[in-house]
Amino acid sequence: MSVSSEGKRKEGGLVEGGRVIVQALIIALVIRTLAFQPFNIPSGSMKSTLLIGDYLFVSKYSYGYSHYSLPLSPPLFSGRIFASEPQRGDVVVFRLPKDDSTDYIKRVIGLPGDHIQMKSGVLHINGTPVKRERVFPDFIDDENGDHVERWRETLPNGVIYDTLNLQDNGFLDDTQEYVVPTGDFFMMGDNRDNSTDSRVLSAVGYVPFENLIGKAQVIFFSIGDGESAWHIWTWPWAVRWSRIFTLVR
Repeated sequence: MSVSSEGKRKEGGLVEGGRVIVQALIIALVIRTLAFQPFNIPSGSMKSTLLIGDYLFVSKYSYGYSHYSLPLSPPLFSGRIFASEPQRGDVVVFRLPKDDSTDYIKRVIGLPGDHIQMKSGVLHINGTPVKRERVFPDFIDDENGDHVERWRETLPNGVIYDTLNLQDNGFLDDTQEYVVPTGDFFMMGDNRDNSTDSRVLSAVGYVPFENLIGKAQVIFFSIGDGESAWHIWTWPWAVRWSRIFTLVR
C-alpha cells in the first residue's frame, strides 16, 4: 500500500469518526430537548423526597414544550405546544419567574383558581386542611445528623408524600391566603421550614405554565452531601446506593 493511500485511509477514518461524534451529539441534543434532561439537587428544600447530591431525569414531554425547553431558551415562540397541565402533587422543574435563567424544583400544590394558605403549619387548600399525620422514624439530616419531624400529607387527589417540620411556628407556618391566578401554579418545597417557594411572593410567587421545564421522574445517581460525583474512588462509601433508580413521588 502506498503512503498516499494510507494517508487517504487515515483521513477517511477521521472524517467518519467526526461524523459519528456529530451524529451522537445531535441525538443527545434531541433527547435532551424532547425527552429527558438530567438535573442535580444543590439544596435541601425538597428533603426528604430529594436530597442534596441526587441526580435525576426530568421528562420534558410531560407538560408539552415552551421556549424554555430549548437549549439556551431562545424566545422563538410563546406559550406551550402539545400542552398538558401538571397534576397536584407533581414534582416539577421550572424556571424562576423572577430570574428565568435559574431552575427550581418544587411540588405542585395549587392549581389555577385554588385558594392556598398555611395555618399553624397545616396546609389548607380551598379552605380545607390537608390530611396530615406524624410518621416515624424521624428524618435524620445527613448535613448535621439532626432528627427532624416527618409528617405525611395526602392531597385531595390522593397523592401522598412526606414533609419535614424543622421547627414549630416557623416563618412560613402562617401565611396570607393565596389565590392562584389563571394560567399559574403554586409550588412548595417538602422541607417546609427551609424552602423559598410560592409562599414568598417577592422571591418566587406564582409560576406561569410557560415556565415549567418538566416532571421529575427517577433518581439515576445519588452521592452524599459534600462529595463530588466525579471522584469515583469515593463511590463505594459515598454513593447512596439505595436511592439509585428510585422513582420520584
